[in-house]
Amino acid sequence: ARNPRARASPRGATRVVAPRVLARAPGVLRAAVAARATHKFAKYQGLGNDFVMIDERDGPVGAPSITGEQAAKMCDRNFGIGADGVIVAMPKGSAEYPGRVVEEEDYAMRMFNSDGTEPEMCGNGIRCLANFVAAIDDADPRAYKVGTLAGLIQPECKPDGQVAVDMGVPTLTPADVPTKLAATEDGAAVKSQMTVDGATWLATAVSMGNPHCVTFGREKGDEKGLAVDDMDLAAIGPSFESHETFPARTNTEFVEVVRRDYVKMRVWERGAGATLACGTGACATVVAGVLEGRTDRKCTVELPGGPLEIEWRESDSRVIMTGPAELVFYGEIDA
Repeated sequence: ARNPRARASPRGATRVVAPRVLARAPGVLRAAVAARATHKFAKYQGLGNDFVMIDERDGPVGAPSITGEQAAKMCDRNFGIGADGVIVAMPKGSAEYPGRVVEEEDYAMRMFNSDGTEPEMCGNGIRCLANFVAAIDDADPRAYKVGTLAGLIQPECKPDGQVAVDMGVPTLTPADVPTKLAATEDGAAVKSQMTVDGATWLATAVSMGNPHCVTFGREKGDEKGLAVDDMDLAAIGPSFESHETFPARTNTEFVEVVRRDYVKMRVWERGAGATLACGTGACATVVAGVLEGRTDRKCTVELPGGPLEIEWRESDSRVIMTGPAELVFYGEIDA
């Protein structure tokens, strides 16, 4: 419900104003409102994973104009717009990554989590970004090359509104994830033991440009697999996120295998907590499932917000993610 003390400005932004201020200094308030700086935004969601989108492609190359603190306020679901993160479309060359060739980029992506930290990228977020930019540019369905802190990512907008994203080749070398888990199979940390809150879990470490800890259960007690709908993520998620074996913290996926081509997954995201969906997490889930011999390379990952179609291609080891990205609303907010 809308705050009864909120007054809509002539430009559409909403500010909470004490009635006594309106009564005592209406002229001062009108002048302040007229002179204030604002951010135009659109809110998008991909399977319920929602983002505030801002277009700064016409601005200077480099960091976004907003800070992590401002982003956290925008994401607040009681006093802000409400979102899992803020994503900014930036001029090409605004994201540093190894082997970058700026001329290859169409634009760059920078983002903040709901706690104000800046991750490397976000799978659901880049689908939303692609449809956001296409809508602003009134472009026909097409593919983009987007520079991110995780590297060059290539989303393709489809005529039906779905977005297919070439997420690249997963990183499995423990030191590069990064994780302190020891390599167990072909240089990767697969079904490695990890003690969390006194229980030993079996975890596989995968980076999709950001770190993921994927688990199908504990070493003892989950022989029949996890029942993810019954898990209390808020109770255990933070212990995984900040575990000492992941020096940059980690996203954590808890996975229940229904069939080799269909799994259910619940995610605790680094910097955001439990969310309805995580694109990079869905990709990491299938990679881990293949490495552990639990899933096929083409697999549907069912999240609380809906399904994502994931393929880890054997021909070139690239991961392809396909799913929706939809506009919720747009407006302006005070800078």
